Amino acid sequence: MKIDLLTIFPALLDGPFRESMIKRAQEQKLVTINLIDLRTYTDDRHHQVDDAPYGGGHGMILKPEPLFSAVEDLKTKTKSAKAKVILMTPQGRLFNQTLARELSGLDHIILICGRYEGVDERVRIALVDEEISIGDYILTGGELAAAVVVDAITRLLPGFLAEEASTNESFTEALLEHPHYTRPAIFRDMKVPPVLLSGNHGEIAAWRRKQSLKRTYERRSDLLNGVRLSKNDLDYLDSISTKE
Repeated sequence: MKIDLLTIFPALLDGPFRESMIKRAQEQKLVTINLIDLRTYTDDRHHQVDDAPYGGGHGMILKPEPLFSAVEDLKTKTKSAKAKVILMTPQGRLFNQTLARELSGLDHIILICGRYEGVDERVRIALVDEEISIGDYILTGGELAAAVVVDAITRLLPGFLAEEASTNESFTEALLEHPHYTRPAIFRDMKVPPVLLSGNHGEIAAWRRKQSLKRTYERRSDLLNGVRLSKNDLDYLDSISTKE
């Protein structure tokens, strides 16, 4: 996969992609991440990428010319399938695990990191394929949001994680993940659940399923609407609700 990030502050994104498993994924050629300074696609001596809004108002707007030039150039250079152009904006589709998995199957993604009061509307109309938001709050720019999207996508690429690790995580099946424990078995009088020390894989799996259901019911009950529940699951959830 190839991921291009268009930003006027590439240094903001340099750190997250030079450390840990994202760095390893690039070294293993699972993904190529390019940080592209939008100012290199300007043609004036001041490298201006923004201007005041028509009609007046607060703030500045990212100009269409450098964004169109950059995206068109990146599409021309790539040898992969048609690139998907995504604008990071609070007005976009809410990012979740399902969307991350959908995007992880693409060959080439171009992420536009919004800034200031936003982008010229003609960018949305004629250049962008999809708009994405990571939550109902406002950031100073789209860079950190783009880093979240890149991280979530990259870790789903084949070879990045063991298959079992990526399929048993929170939100993969719309359930929150079960609790985890490690050594020591007793810490400050808090004990690891005995079932996890039993070696009985069937009982451990059943315990983990119940814990995922319980945690989801208590913290994000809305997610249960998207889960295929067995009769045992429904009986367990009913037993939880009757105790309240």
